[in-house]
Amino acid sequence: MSIKVENIIKEYGEQKALNNVSFEVNTGEIVGFLGPNGAGKSTMMKILTCFIPQTSGKASVCGFDVAEESLEVRKQVGYLPEHNPLYLDMYVKEYLEFIAGLHHIKNVKERIAEMIEITGLQVEQKKKIGALSKGYRQRVGLAQALIHDPKVLILDEPTTGLDPNQLAEIRNLIIEVGKQKTVMLSTHIMQEVEAMCDRVIIINRGEIVANDETSSLQRTSQAEHGYSIIVEFDKPTSKTALKNINFVTDAKNTKDNIWLLEVKTDKDIRPDVFQFAVSSGLAVLMLNKEEQKLEDVFKQLTKK
Repeated sequence: MSIKVENIIKEYGEQKALNNVSFEVNTGEIVGFLGPNGAGKSTMMKILTCFIPQTSGKASVCGFDVAEESLEVRKQVGYLPEHNPLYLDMYVKEYLEFIAGLHHIKNVKERIAEMIEITGLQVEQKKKIGALSKGYRQRVGLAQALIHDPKVLILDEPTTGLDPNQLAEIRNLIIEVGKQKTVMLSTHIMQEVEAMCDRVIIINRGEIVANDETSSLQRTSQAEHGYSIIVEFDKPTSKTALKNINFVTDAKNTKDNIWLLEVKTDKDIRPDVFQFAVSSGLAVLMLNKEEQKLEDVFKQLTKK
């Protein structure tokens, strides 16, 4: 087990940023740590990386206690904070050499060359960091987090501010790194979580509200909250008629003869919709079931 958190509480004066938080991250997992702004994500990550102490409770990384064995923890962890702290007047290689020195790395030149290749910095390696784009600065941040070959990688909003091309490149890099290391990352981009993460932990107001595989959360949410169906007929029909279909709780006419049906069941009612069309003398031109997305689950768990 790479990360173990037990009953962590963090208080800032009278404000409780984390309230009795417990979870585990197994070796080799890529776990999404999600929550709205101010939920406690960054606070938890700062505790795990030994930047701040918890008020009470225990946390360990690779078996080392974050409070009592912080130097050992830091050897095991690569950390990319939300606000990537880089020395903008340094050249890329110069900065990575500086970080390598902090970690007492042997064969510095070989390791820097390896990091530059892994993170795709070859084209920009001779530039000052201040002259790099946001995407390449994130690559430098990832390179410094990986340079000492940590067993655990903790990434706080690693894709913030990236364009779609940069985002895809960083995502692929994280997936590749995750094949050999434990990765815990926070992000507000749900599509990235669905693409990268084996499991998600959702925190809201300092408390864990979900901890499960992405697909399992979506199935559970669909069973509880239902789903939507988009249907297009060849002729007009009415909201009242559509609401008579079993399990349809609402019907909205979005455009012409296209309807959005809100359904409250985990059963697939598309055959019922088709039967309704036949009995009403309508032809079905389109019939799509909109599955629950992770974004929907996130909103349901954190909107209160």
